[in-house]
Amino acid sequence: MTTAPDGRPDDRHDAAVDPGDGLPGWKRDVAIFLTGQTVSLLGSMLVQFAVMWHLTIVTRSGSVLMLSIVFGMLPQAFMSIFGGVWADRHSRKLLIIGADSAIATITLGLALLMLSGVDDLWLIYVALAVRSTFAGIQTPAVNAMVPQIVPAAQLIRINGINQSIQSGMMLLAPVLAAAIYASFDIVAVFFVDVVTALLGVGMLLLVRVPRLVRHDAAGAAAERPTYFGDLAAGVRYIRGHGAVKWLMTIFAVTMVLIGAPSYLTPLMVTRTFGDEVWKLTTNEVFWAAGMLAGGLAMALVGTRVTNRVALIVGTTFGAGVFTVGLGLSTNMWVFFVLGLLIGVMFTLMSAPSMAILQETVEPEMQGRVFGFVGIVMTVAMPLSMVVFGPLADRVSVQVLLVVAGALLAAFVAAVLSVPSARRSLAAISRPVEPAEPAEPAEVVPDPPR
Repeated sequence: MTTAPDGRPDDRHDAAVDPGDGLPGWKRDVAIFLTGQTVSLLGSMLVQFAVMWHLTIVTRSGSVLMLSIVFGMLPQAFMSIFGGVWADRHSRKLLIIGADSAIATITLGLALLMLSGVDDLWLIYVALAVRSTFAGIQTPAVNAMVPQIVPAAQLIRINGINQSIQSGMMLLAPVLAAAIYASFDIVAVFFVDVVTALLGVGMLLLVRVPRLVRHDAAGAAAERPTYFGDLAAGVRYIRGHGAVKWLMTIFAVTMVLIGAPSYLTPLMVTRTFGDEVWKLTTNEVFWAAGMLAGGLAMALVGTRVTNRVALIVGTTFGAGVFTVGLGLSTNMWVFFVLGLLIGVMFTLMSAPSMAILQETVEPEMQGRVFGFVGIVMTVAMPLSMVVFGPLADRVSVQVLLVVAGALLAAFVAAVLSVPSARRSLAAISRPVEPAEPAEPAEVVPDPPR
């Protein structure tokens, strides 16, 4: 294995180099990878919406919905700790394939049980927990594998495309899930998810992904430490890497404070503008459309961004200001437009953040770092709801939105007032220049299946 110009292990394919890109055949691999992940994501979202509606219709219980969120999210947060280490110790490609296959198997089992007449709630809870557990293995591996198949200079653009796809799925999935659920039943949705998962696995098998080999400072293969040694090393890495630490802090606080408006805006729409279904639907569509627009912007012009940290800080501050506007809005359509703008701001913040982490963190540490990112993503939103949800029954949603937005804007200002934060973030503000074509790198192929 050769070493990249920045001193990190280079695990690129031994093939003809595409001038200006630095990775041979990367466009083909990325296209296949994103297509497969999109198909798989669609199936997962169909299940997410269908289960929520099914439990609502059958039980009409808020406690049941709360339990479904707990079983559907907390296992992923817990498993992300271990999944991140595994992504640095084993083949990321095989981890994704194994996790997708396990999710498809448990979903198929639930579908067959429900077909036979067994439809106890605990079965759905178990299925949600198992799906969430394997998502905690899959997600860090996916995020860590992206920089293995994407040139560093293209990471922000590919993350923008990925954000656009996810936002587009947020628009398509509810409509498709409603059509399948209304025309058939929830079992049909489960079967569709199984098929999409298998299609995703099949497409991933076509993607060429080299294995990472850990190296010590001298360049020789390093002796593998214990599992908990790896985990502790990941914690030390994040704590000691100023840029990564501050970037993850910004991301975590933003997720907590953006979680409030994303969960509470339907409640404000109902209390302030009316409880018609079309109004609630329009609110969701505007948020999703904003995230889609932000993703498309990153896909089109992301590689031209010269100061990514300024973009992240500016859009985070903007999200806070627009959230204050949500709370002060008295016109429904102004309220919807502000939700769209927050969606744009969030994507313009998250896409370059992910690109910076993928580009800055050493390949052999990315699984652990993205494991902790997964914890932030799966815990921050429910945590936000635990804090703001009960408060919404005591004070107006408008007040909570103003407070959440003001806190986010104040947090950005506080970060910028810390000299060490400014220095650390300035060091990662510029994008990586495309690498010059190099000698073919030694490749350690995936082990035989």
